[in-house]
Amino acid sequence: MINRRTFSKAVGLGTGAAAVSLSGLQTNASASTAAHQPGGASVPTVPTVTPGTHTEFQTIKQVKAGLLNIGYAELGPAHGPVVICLHGWPYDIHSYVDVAPLLADLGYRVIVPYLRGHGSTRFLSRHTPRTAEQSAIALDIIALMDALKIHKAVLAGFDWGSRTADIISALWPERIKALVSTSGYLITKVKAQLEPALPAVEHNWWYQWYFATERGKKAMENEKERIALCRYVWTLVSPNWNFDDATYERTAEAFKNPDYAAIVLYNYRWRIGLIEGEHRYDRYEKLLAAQPSIGVPTVTLDAALDPFTPAGDGSTYRGHFTGPYEHRTIADIGHNLPQEAPTAFAQAVVDADHL
Repeated sequence: MINRRTFSKAVGLGTGAAAVSLSGLQTNASASTAAHQPGGASVPTVPTVTPGTHTEFQTIKQVKAGLLNIGYAELGPAHGPVVICLHGWPYDIHSYVDVAPLLADLGYRVIVPYLRGHGSTRFLSRHTPRTAEQSAIALDIIALMDALKIHKAVLAGFDWGSRTADIISALWPERIKALVSTSGYLITKVKAQLEPALPAVEHNWWYQWYFATERGKKAMENEKERIALCRYVWTLVSPNWNFDDATYERTAEAFKNPDYAAIVLYNYRWRIGLIEGEHRYDRYEKLLAAQPSIGVPTVTLDAALDPFTPAGDGSTYRGHFTGPYEHRTIADIGHNLPQEAPTAFAQAVVDADHL
């Protein structure tokens, strides 16, 4: 989710005027914005799929990587160009349940991992601190790439996934072929988070403040209560998404991970400066505090109905991206963009790969 200070500069300007109607990508495959690249190379058009066409990943694999045994779905040819799709909070790999088959059918090897504290991903040692600094999560994905012998990949994400992909693109650009980042530049500068934002911005972040309290901690540590809380968040941040009980319940299984509460609470408390991170990550966080630029080919996406989308059609974060770049605002779509608009998201991945 977006940096509060960046959003506070834009709040009040409204998103409607900036929204480009790309929701047609879900119903009109010819709506691709990049049928051809400047060099004349043809870019595949992603076939249209109705959201919810797919419901499950057939197989979940496990691999030891860094501090974790990571659970992940894999689709597509084993030797195809790799795309790694990263989920956010409160979501899981099912955010890509329609995106992954679309990309696999185009020849991509698609990897969709559970982030630490989610689904079947587990810490290898009970002695490892259950921390969740932004750099720690990014290093998990680097370790996953190393474990799977993936030298270079397209990274695509939203929410925590966007932040993770942004960090890897900034600090390890040699591992990145291209980037799709929903909500733009999400690398957190903790010191900036210590300053108050405008009231409307603070209101949007109610759960972040809730998690800072003992009351919020108790809610997250109670499985039934956290599952109800996460469902409520879905309704707020995706107002047009009419998901059914089964859709939510499939994802909510990932919230039963024994480390889920600890990871979520740590991430949000760390992000607003309430707790210090592990010293092993200090050097990475120092680099990230400088807000490094991202030079890999990038497509940024904004979901027009996401309350965290800044006004200005990407202009508030445009300066952070110094390489080949495109921006799109997806009309009538909320925070869980890949699951709500899978064709648009998959097309962004293909187009980023051809920038």
